[in-house]
Order: sequence, then C-alpha cells, then structure tokens
Amino acid sequence: MLPSDFAAPAPQPWCAERDETLRCVQIRQETHDVRTFVLGADAPRSFRYLPGQFITLELDIAGRRMNRCYTLSSTPTRPDLVSITVKRVAGGPVSNWLHDALRVDMALSVRGPGGAFSCFAAPAQRYLFLSGGSGITPLMSMTRALHDLGSDADVVFVHCARSPADLLFPEELGLMARNMPHLRLAMVCEQQAPGSAYAGHLGRLDAARLAHIAPDFLQRDIYTCGPAPFMAAIRAQLADAGFAMSRYRQESFSFEAPQAADAAETRSERSTSSATSYQVRLQKTGAEFACLPGQTILEAATAAGLRLPFSCANGACGTCKSKKISGQVEIRHSGGIRQREIDQGWILPCCSRALSDIALDR
Repeated sequence: MLPSDFAAPAPQPWCAERDETLRCVQIRQETHDVRTFVLGADAPRSFRYLPGQFITLELDIAGRRMNRCYTLSSTPTRPDLVSITVKRVAGGPVSNWLHDALRVDMALSVRGPGGAFSCFAAPAQRYLFLSGGSGITPLMSMTRALHDLGSDADVVFVHCARSPADLLFPEELGLMARNMPHLRLAMVCEQQAPGSAYAGHLGRLDAARLAHIAPDFLQRDIYTCGPAPFMAAIRAQLADAGFAMSRYRQESFSFEAPQAADAAETRSERSTSSATSYQVRLQKTGAEFACLPGQTILEAATAAGLRLPFSCANGACGTCKSKKISGQVEIRHSGGIRQREIDQGWILPCCSRALSDIALDR
C-alpha cells in the first residue's frame, strides 16, 4: 500500500463569507514587545491569499467592539495556518489585549484576507524591501513565499530597528539568504545594545546609507512598510534621488486618509457629475446632511461637522459599518465587509457613495 492511500481529503479553502472564526494554536515571543500569534480553523481549511495581505480582527474589549487590521506574517505556501506578528503599543487597547489576554485555544472573529500590497500582484525581477520595526510583517510574508517557491528574484531586504534587541526574524532571514543566492540582507539599528554582538549598520537609514546598501535602488521595485515617519523619510529620499514613484508601494495601518488613487478617482467623479446632491438622514439622532455625487458618506458627514466612527477610511477595517434603512449606494470596499452583510443592508460609509437619498440606523 502506498503512502498516498492514507492521504486525507484536501481541506476546503478558507472563505470569509462562510468561515468567521479562527482559533489561536500557538504564541511565539519574538522580542521583548513583539509576539506572533498562530491561528487555525476548527475544521481543516486551506488559506489562500497573496503574501502581504492582511486580516481584520473583530474583538470585544471592555465592552467595546474594536476592529483592527493585521498583516499576515505567514505565507500561503504553508496553507494550513496563518499568523500575525503584533508589537505591543503603549496605550493600544487591541495590541495590549492580544499580548495580555489572548491564550492558546481562544477563538477570534476574523474577516479577510484583503489588501493589494504584494509583490506577487505586480511581479518584477529586482526588489528592494524596506521595513521599519513591526512593518516587516508583509515583507516577511513575501520573502517566505519567494523562498518556498524557489524564486530566483533579486531581492535586497533592509530591516530597520531601534536596537539589536528589536530586530525581528534575523535568524530566519539569514537562513533564507543562505538558500536564496539573490537575497541580500542588511540590518540597520539606530543604536547598539550593551553586550550585543551585532555588527550591522548603526544609525538611521538615510540616502547615503541606502545608496551604499543598494547602489542600483533606482532600478528596483520598492516595497516599504513601517511607522509613518519612517515611510515619509523613505519617500522624500527617493523623490530627491529621482526614483520613478510608480514603482514604489507602501503599506500602513494608520489609515489617515484614503489612498491617493481613490482620492484622485473621487475628484474626477465629482468634476464630471451633476451638482445634484442627496440627503443622508441619521435616523436615531435626526441629523441630516447633503452628499454630493462621487462623495463618500463619511466625507459628506465630516464636511457637515458630524462625527461618524471610522479608522481606515478606505473600506478595509469595518469600523464604520452601518445599517442602511433605505436608499441606494455604490460601495467599493477593501475587504472590510462581507457580501452577505451588504445583502442584509449593511454599508461602510467610508467607501459608500449615495445614489439616492439615504437613511442610516444611527
């Protein structure tokens, strides 16, 4: 009898419309303030996603419903489990709850995966990955996938941290570099740690250091993830160097504004649409405001001086989810709402545009 005779049936793909819960199966301490949470489905599932995509956790913490997006640090080439790697943030209710309260075998409500930040969505021959702190997670997912697939892509991976004690996944990255002849690593720490054997770059990643590490960076597709100041500095350095920003991509979950493409699209729609506006009524408060064609309901509410709850402003996290009582909208989301919820009348005001007068259950 052959070993294949004992093979179990292939698990069904994970489907966000059907599967809503993942269970914590393992917790790994990566650094003093970063943990990886490994998640799996109760029934066997195969997780299919692009390396670099994120999931959204829906949590009840201290009587409040909170949604947070976390990039999958795992790779779809190992499809039985997924993982998120989370840094504890001072005062952050969700990251602290995950670190202090989440235990193995506890269940989490999850949506996704979603997002478009993936080198697998726009393949190239040469990449430059730039990560700051826990922003390494999507780039780690991409690198793990490239490694598992035996890719010969030319990758320069630069990981920046405060100190050697804050570096994430240095041993695994080193192992992958030994297996991938075209993967080159560079670690950059702002300061040395007493007693550390770290012998990498010290200081911050400035233009001179970037050119030293990757002299041909102008010819590479660049993927960046990290704190907002880190990414702003990278963008400024690249702009000063004459880099073609059409080959630059970044990911951030600060979600301070809609993506530039969406904003440009919105401006275009406003300029070509009629001046007729629609009325949006918040049924519980009685507030009403005008919403122009091409304007999102959230934008219109903000312009009218009303405060609706939101976080990402681009349809990814689901924080602003609202029940529509009447009217029609066009919704363009990024994974923050399930289709059956839309069918039941739920919308995301941050990415919904009115097609008629609207009434919301708010």
